[in-house]
Amino acid sequence: MRGLSRRGLVGGMGAALAVSAAACATTPNATTSIERLSLNENAYGPSPRVLQAIENNLGRLERYVDADEVARLTNAIAALERVAPEQVVLGEILEPLGLQLAASRQGGGEFVYSAPGYTALIDAATPLDGVGRPVPLNASLENDLPALAAAIGPRTLAVSLVNPHNPSGTVDDAAAFDRFIETAAQRTLVVVDEAYLEYTESEFEARSAIRFARSGANVLVFRTLAKVYGLAGVSLGYGIAPVALAERLRAAGIGSPHSLNRLSLVAAEAALADQAHVRSVAARTRANRIRVHATLDALGLRHTNSVANFVFFESRLPAADVRRALTARSITPGRAFPPLDRWVRITIGTEADTDRTIAALRAIYS
Repeated sequence: MRGLSRRGLVGGMGAALAVSAAACATTPNATTSIERLSLNENAYGPSPRVLQAIENNLGRLERYVDADEVARLTNAIAALERVAPEQVVLGEILEPLGLQLAASRQGGGEFVYSAPGYTALIDAATPLDGVGRPVPLNASLENDLPALAAAIGPRTLAVSLVNPHNPSGTVDDAAAFDRFIETAAQRTLVVVDEAYLEYTESEFEARSAIRFARSGANVLVFRTLAKVYGLAGVSLGYGIAPVALAERLRAAGIGSPHSLNRLSLVAAEAALADQAHVRSVAARTRANRIRVHATLDALGLRHTNSVANFVFFESRLPAADVRRALTARSITPGRAFPPLDRWVRITIGTEADTDRTIAALRAIYS
């Protein structure tokens, strides 16, 4: 407690009590809808084409998925990403990829990653003695590229990057990021999770690491359809990888017909075909994000330069109390991300969600 005056202590306690009182005063009743702004979902939903595709295939549920169906989606992805079909691996592949990489080395190995961050790849490797080597974000809460490069060693199985990063929503300088991938890929596999990259809109193509995968570099890019495509409920994504790695993953059963289901395949194909819907969702989300950032600025709250579908800000009140106050106002924010214990993440939803978020922030911090 050194350095904290009695006045500061009392003031801090008073602020926390004020947040708690605000929460109690606005506890939602049974008829109040709760806006789940905690998991970075797309509140606008998928393309209407998706719902029609699912409906058209409800009468085929008694039949197994066959190789032709997998090939059709694989070819559609390859055409969209301008890569060879042999480079495409279907599925939410980060967890099985972690297992495969850890199994490839006696006694497991290390995964270098930014912390705090999304750790599905690293967590999946734990049963096979794979371990994470966390590297703190830099002062701007971006991937600390020099520190990540320094952390690569003889036991490194992969470097895992989320770009834009989660939970900060930041992207690194584009030229520096490219240089990092070029040099790191000569030393180890670079895995780039681009779950939120579509929300950068005009920067999407220039920032995507798929450029390196096209050239044959030791880079795997993961894309999920759970975010901007609005398919979180069917759980499907894909990886673009070097041909040899993609073949090893498929040989292990990843992306095989029996690991997939027809409704997710047809939903994915329809979603990918409607890029106009993707651009619309990204544009509306960006407009709402700008509004929330402006509110945070007006309230004097420090925030990251998020380009994703969420904001991340530093609270001058205890973050746990703020999360409770938001929940009491029918908004469920993101979880805590230690060691950034003073920071709060809120997903950007629809225009109505954004109105509610702004009103809640003003009430709590005024």
